Amino acid sequence: MPKKILVILGQPQRHSYGGALMQSYVEGARAAGADVKELYLGDLKFDPLATTSLAHLAELEPDLADAQQAIKWADHLVFVYPIWWGTIPALLKGFIERAFLPGFAVNFREKSLLWDKLLSGRSARLIVTLNTPSWIYRWYFGRPGHNTMKKTILEFCGIRPVRITEVGPMKNSTEARRKQWLEQVRALGAGQA
Repeated sequence: MPKKILVILGQPQRHSYGGALMQSYVEGARAAGADVKELYLGDLKFDPLATTSLAHLAELEPDLADAQQAIKWADHLVFVYPIWWGTIPALLKGFIERAFLPGFAVNFREKSLLWDKLLSGRSARLIVTLNTPSWIYRWYFGRPGHNTMKKTILEFCGIRPVRITEVGPMKNSTEARRKQWLEQVRALGAGQA
C-alpha cells in the first residue's frame, strides 16, 4: 500500500522558492509511488482570526473541513514554509489555530493536566527556508519557529517523529545552490514513499 503524504505550503505565495521546493518533494514522492495530496494555504478561504476559544469555537469554513479530512487521511505530513521574523508565517499559525482544534487534534481531559493526542500514528517533515545561517538560528535565537512547529504543535498532537530540513541561507544563494537544494528535497520525497 503506498504511503499517503499531505504536503502543505505554509505561506501565501504559491509561486515562490518555497512553492518550488514543495513541487520538488511532491515529484520525488510520486515518482517513488506515494499517494500525494497538496494543500496551498494561500488558496484556502478561511478567517485565521476567528474565535478559537473552547467556549466559542467558530464554525469551520469548508476549506478548513476539507483540510482536516486530508490531515486525517495522511500517514505523513510535510510542511514547507519560510522562517519570517524568527518563526512561522502568520498564515500557517492561523491555519493551525483554526484547524488543529480540540476534538480533532487533541482532547483535553476534564479535571486533568493530561490530554489525548488524536493525530498519533503520523509522522512529519518540516522543510524550512531561512535567510539566517542555521547555526545562528539554533544557538543565538534558539530555533523558535522549529520549536513551535515540532514540540508545541505537532508532537503535542501525537505526530512523531518530526524531522526538520533547513534550506539556506537563502540570502545571496546562487542559482546552482538553489537547484542543488531542489534536488535534495526531491530525494527526500522519493525516500519517504
